[in-house]
Amino acid sequence: MTKIIAMAGKGGTGKTTLSALLIKYLTEKNLTPVLAVDADSNANLNELLNLEVGLTIGQIRKELKGDLPPNMTRDQYMEMKVHQALIEDKGFDLMAMGQPDGPGCYCAANQHLAMTMEHLASNYKYIIVDNEAGMEHLSRMNMRVIDHLIVTSDPSARGILTARRIAELTGPLGIEVKHKCLIVNRVPNPTSDELLAKIEETVTECDLPLGGLIHSSDKLINQEITGASYLEMANNEPVIKEAFGIFDSFIGND
Repeated sequence: MTKIIAMAGKGGTGKTTLSALLIKYLTEKNLTPVLAVDADSNANLNELLNLEVGLTIGQIRKELKGDLPPNMTRDQYMEMKVHQALIEDKGFDLMAMGQPDGPGCYCAANQHLAMTMEHLASNYKYIIVDNEAGMEHLSRMNMRVIDHLIVTSDPSARGILTARRIAELTGPLGIEVKHKCLIVNRVPNPTSDELLAKIEETVTECDLPLGGLIHSSDKLINQEITGASYLEMANNEPVIKEAFGIFDSFIGND
């Protein structure tokens, strides 16, 4: 049974970083195959994995509005192009959604995408969706059930409040969330009592349990600056231990 893990949070809180670390976790635990979907229009998950993106779903949608090859239905064309867009690596595939839709109606294209994603999903043990602040991509891909929603925040009162609001967006979209948690990223060490109190207040007042804290890491920053893959980081790095410990707490129960 395919499990869907979706990332949510305002920009700059580390959703993409956590997605890359989650891919590392799942592949090293042999919880594969994994499909990683970069649903941010400013796609950069591939950069943290040192992979090149070619074809995006946004480009495929535009092609669907034009003429198709003879003797091929739109469903067949979408399925063929989606497979071409997959970037294959050891234990996981990566797909980039690309730029948002331009002028005109993309309802039919999104319907074909949803049908294709539903068929494609059965090939994977886990699907990771790295979202923008909104979660409209989940609707477009027909992902109505999320097994784990990870809401990220930076170590600020405003960031934690925004995380709370984002967690409430799933209701209007008609998405069922089985489990969700808050991960506060780039937390200073030592952590102030004021920040800990704000986190405790948020998780107490709303249905958003605390998954854990990940402290700021010069090693992560250096990996990104040098363009080295996060998958190559040593498991004894403190930030990797923290992230893996958090993932163990909920994925271990799947």
